Amino acid sequence: MNEHNYTYHDDNFSLDKTEDYVLLIQVENNSFSYAITENGKLIAWAENYPFDELSDPQELLDLLSAKYRQMIIGLPAHSFTLVPTALFSDERLPNLARFLDTKPNSKVLAQILDKENIIIYNTSETIVNAADEFGIRNTVYTSKGWLTAIAQNNPGNNYLYLNIEKDKVEIAHFSQDKLRFYNSFDFNGDDELLYFAVLVANELSLDAKYTSLYVSGNIEADSKSLTRLAEFFGKAEVNSLQVLQLPSEVIAHRVLSISALSLCALSEVV
Repeated sequence: MNEHNYTYHDDNFSLDKTEDYVLLIQVENNSFSYAITENGKLIAWAENYPFDELSDPQELLDLLSAKYRQMIIGLPAHSFTLVPTALFSDERLPNLARFLDTKPNSKVLAQILDKENIIIYNTSETIVNAADEFGIRNTVYTSKGWLTAIAQNNPGNNYLYLNIEKDKVEIAHFSQDKLRFYNSFDFNGDDELLYFAVLVANELSLDAKYTSLYVSGNIEADSKSLTRLAEFFGKAEVNSLQVLQLPSEVIAHRVLSISALSLCALSEVV
């Protein structure tokens, strides 16, 4: 996967008008990206800032310290598990958290993922502390928006959805408009990416030649990665789903994950 690094600001963007804007921040382990929206339109976007710029902003001090109409921060997971909402309770959280690969200096969070699932995940305590500066109630699991966007757009029973960021791929499958499978995998190169896509298809008893892949994130529409996937699946193409009104110079599949954070209400921490 190529390491992309893009920045966009609308000509009318102004830090004097932030009270009309929504700020979206998507955090990775060592970096973060931000997007700013106004009335459902993307007006600013930048990615791959070093994490230190979030915890101790210098270049982005004015932008990050401004007052926004709403702020939503997507937090990454070192590991996670999904629990049916009906089976979750605060009292059970410590036992459920034992299923995670909890690392030293990590924090376990439980949040609503959708109507039927609670996601329990751990992330760096340093990341949580930085997010807490903006209000922990403003946080969601980083891919909640992406999954919500897919669920709201009639996902096919023979579709697999992939989102690629650097060397991690998330794969989701829906059946009858409900999330049936979701997981993430670290991979290295096109062969491993294909391996995990085929592995998931087999686990779900999907016939690859009748399965379509829709891919977003860090991937090119004419990439070797998509060509390789298309050799084994019925279809493999970039995901054209658009959550926000985008300028012509911003490609929808590149910003799908971060722009979909706009679909998330204020975090529901359980």
